[in-house]
Amino acid sequence: MARYFENSADDLVPDALTGFARAHADLVEFDASDGYVTARHTAPARRVGLLSGGGSGHEPMHAGYVGAGMLDAACPGRVFASPHNRQIYRASLAAARPGGVLHIVKNYTGDRINFGIAAERLADQGITCSRVLVDDDLASDSEEIAAGRRGTGGTVLVEKILGGAADAGLGIEELTELGTAMVGRCRTLAAASAAHHAPGTGEPAFSLPVGELEYGVGIHGERADRTRPQGDVRALVEDMTGALLAELRPGADEPVVALVNGLGSVTSLELYGIFGEMGRVLDARRVRLARHLVGDYVTALDMRGFSLTLLVADPAVLAFYDAPVHTAALRW
Repeated sequence: MARYFENSADDLVPDALTGFARAHADLVEFDASDGYVTARHTAPARRVGLLSGGGSGHEPMHAGYVGAGMLDAACPGRVFASPHNRQIYRASLAAARPGGVLHIVKNYTGDRINFGIAAERLADQGITCSRVLVDDDLASDSEEIAAGRRGTGGTVLVEKILGGAADAGLGIEELTELGTAMVGRCRTLAAASAAHHAPGTGEPAFSLPVGELEYGVGIHGERADRTRPQGDVRALVEDMTGALLAELRPGADEPVVALVNGLGSVTSLELYGIFGEMGRVLDARRVRLARHLVGDYVTALDMRGFSLTLLVADPAVLAFYDAPVHTAALRW
């Protein structure tokens, strides 16, 4: 039975992108033939174009972060599927600047392959291309997972900070080094009480007993290695925040940037309560919360869950984070 308001499962993404481009025509353009979105306005000092992409179903990521101070272009694929390398190549040509183009790629096999092919084609054209691979998901940090950690909520923070750095005129090697360093200081953990539903079929990706949580769920409905009783949110957030801090180990003088992110069907009422609990844990552990975002930034269709992200920052990173941004989904 149909769950989504759609013409068809095949039309859902192109229809949404067409509507998105019309709603934000002052900010973006949509190339329907090659399936990518570009920014109308970027800083004159920017020497390197920034490009991201990946499967749809995570809105506002990816197209929502195209605009001044953030991405020059984004390539949304089909729902939970990598964009084609042709899309990425064409978008890269549109986004490239004299210093080249930087690909911000989440660590999934299809994304790595298609962005890699596009990078090879760009090299053949004499266009400098580099890559920052985002692999922030703590739950998939296991030697048994050959692909390594997944890329999840930390992508938004990395893209915002690299956008500020690109606007300051940093070159492609500097941006790649900065982005890679940020990924190493950023981790995310997610939990869900119900799976997303697939467009077209309306079927859930997995089922859970009442009162159970999937602890460590992925943004495509990937199962974790365990479930746990839901319990109260205080204990859940304390465990999740504690796990992130144990991995990152911020120093006494190192502040953090936090993202409390809804995965699609969690209300603002709940997300702000979760943020309050996270702040309580950080205060108790004497970790300074320097910046924060609360809301739906990297969703998983209609999954009933949330993710917590921490990024250990320094003054330079915070300055790039604070730089002006004007996109459909993020602005200050």
